[in-house]
Amino acid sequence: MGKIALLFPGQGSQFVGMGADVAQRFPEAREVFAQADEALGEKLSALCFSGPEEELRLTRNTQPAILTTSLAVFAVLRHLGLSFDGVAGHSLGEYSAVGAAGGAALADLVRVVRLRGELMQQAVPVGQGAMSAVLGAEPSLVEEACRRASQDGWVVVPANYNAPEQTVMAGHAEAVARAEEWLSQQGVRKVVRLPVSAPFHSPLMAPAREGLRPALEALPLADLSVPLYNNVDAQPVQQASAVRDGLVRQVDAPVRWVALISRMVADGFDTFYEIGPGSVLSGLVRRIAPGVKTVAVGTVEQVERWASERGGPNG
Repeated sequence: MGKIALLFPGQGSQFVGMGADVAQRFPEAREVFAQADEALGEKLSALCFSGPEEELRLTRNTQPAILTTSLAVFAVLRHLGLSFDGVAGHSLGEYSAVGAAGGAALADLVRVVRLRGELMQQAVPVGQGAMSAVLGAEPSLVEEACRRASQDGWVVVPANYNAPEQTVMAGHAEAVARAEEWLSQQGVRKVVRLPVSAPFHSPLMAPAREGLRPALEALPLADLSVPLYNNVDAQPVQQASAVRDGLVRQVDAPVRWVALISRMVADGFDTFYEIGPGSVLSGLVRRIAPGVKTVAVGTVEQVERWASERGGPNG
């Protein structure tokens, strides 16, 4: 039997209504949303369930909202008998993964993730930074574009290595535009400017990393029950100190998703459950490792299908 991995989504997977059906149906999910509301002193649950969308899209809200929804779905699956051998999360999702592996309490995680969102939003004035997804190009070509476009004090870097031919660039808006133009000249046909408010996982996020460091150092973290494959090194870590170090460094370092999933597959993982809103990660995993099983679980219907396919709570 191969190993089971849990994957947790990051920013961009949010939508108004996420988690609402699961919370309505399962008391375990309701309890998670109630804990998050209490920890933040506001109705985050209402924002997840009912919007408005423009409020949910603000980074300071998006990050705790996705974390809470993901861990609410996880709580339901855990109650139904979910077992797993490793965890990973895309960017923000790494915090959900830490929570699922027993590293920290939800209340502590949701507060630190709220701060993370605020610091990332504040690090670069709106309009000065940008991110673009490059589709259908080798990572080396994107890296070359970033090198060529980083001049005159402007910086752009590969921020997310999402799939073999999908790399996201981030940096100063002027440098991102230069890189986009050079890639177009090389015949790259699809470069998509992302609707985000800041250039995440780029050197421009260094102020956010340093602002977050004291909060992460104060975060009560325990050693994990299973290995976490982290974004920054694409390596398994389990000790609290290594987990904490990875969470600090990932703020302004690239998300190495291709290397991370490849390492998990090499370590014997062949089933990946994506826990939380959306199914973005399932699609990326299929492109990185076509032979593995991927299952997105974020709605009541998906929870019930998952439970029936595994033969009930003891299957």
